[in-house]
Amino acid sequence: MANELVAPRPGWGMLLLDYARQRRAAALGLGIALLSVLALLAQSLLQLASGNAAPGLGLALLGGAAGFATTTLGALPALVLRGLPQRLEDSLLGLAAGMMLAASAFSLLLPGLEAGATILGSRPLGAGVVVIGMALGVLLMLGLDAFIPHEHDKTGPCGPGHERCGRIWLFVFAIAVHNLPEGMAIGVSFSQADMAVGLPLTTAIALQDIPEGLAVALALRTAGFAPGYSVLVAIATGLLEPVGALLGVGLSSGLALAYPAGLGLAAGAMIFVVSHEVIPETHRNGHQTPATLGLMVGFALMMVLDTTLG
Repeated sequence: MANELVAPRPGWGMLLLDYARQRRAAALGLGIALLSVLALLAQSLLQLASGNAAPGLGLALLGGAAGFATTTLGALPALVLRGLPQRLEDSLLGLAAGMMLAASAFSLLLPGLEAGATILGSRPLGAGVVVIGMALGVLLMLGLDAFIPHEHDKTGPCGPGHERCGRIWLFVFAIAVHNLPEGMAIGVSFSQADMAVGLPLTTAIALQDIPEGLAVALALRTAGFAPGYSVLVAIATGLLEPVGALLGVGLSSGLALAYPAGLGLAAGAMIFVVSHEVIPETHRNGHQTPATLGLMVGFALMMVLDTTLG
C-alpha cells in the first residue's frame, strides 16, 4: 500500500554489532588483534615523538612512503587511460602476486628462521616461533576478512553491509586491506635497521604496488567515475602502507623473539592475502594461464632482487 511505512535501514554501527553477535569468535579475535595493533601504533608514534625511536623506524617510514609513492605512480596513467585489456591486467596482478610470495619466502621467512635459531640456539624452536607468528598473521587477516565488505570469485560478496557496496568498491576494499600487511612487512624487515632484509623486500613491494594502483584506478574508471576521483581513491589505498610500516616496527622492537615472530606474522598475512584475494581475482575472467605465467615471472624477479640486494 502507498501509506505503508518502510522500516529504515540500520546504520553501519548496528550492522557491525549484529554481525559480531552472529560471529562471536571472529569478533573476539579481531578485537584482540585491533587492540594490539593500536597499541603497537601508539608505541611507534611515541618513540617517534620522544626521539627514542627504534633503529629502523626512519627506514621503515621511508619504505612505507616508497610503497605509497609507487601506488600513486601506478594510478596516474588512469588520468588518460580508460582501461587495459583484461588479459594484461590479470597478468600484471599475477606478477604482483608472484613478487609477494617470493618476498614472503626470501625476505621474511628465511631471515625469521635464521634469527629465531640464533636467539634460541635451536633450529626447531626458532621455526616454531616463526610458525606462531604466521598463525597470528593469518588470524588477523581472517578477522579483517570477516568484518570488511569485499568480494570473492566463487563465494561472492561477504562482510557486513556488502549489499550496500557495488562490486567495484568491494574490489577496492580488498586491495586496500592487503596493503596493511605489506606495510607491516616493510616495518618488520627494517625494525633491526638491516638493509639486507629490508631493501629487497621493500623494492619488491614497491614494484608490485604499481600494477595494483593502476588496477584500482582503472576499475573505478570503468565503473564510470571521473579520472581524477578514480586516481585519488587508488592513491588513498596506498596510505595503509606507511601506517602498516609503523605497526611493523612497533611489533618487532620489543622482546628479541618479537623480531622472528613479527617476520612470520607479516609473511603469514601476505601469503594469506595472495591466496585469498589476489590469485582468485586474476583467475576471475578466465585468464589463468597468463596470470600464472605472470606469477612465475614475478617470483623469479623477486628472487633475483633478493640475491642482488640482500
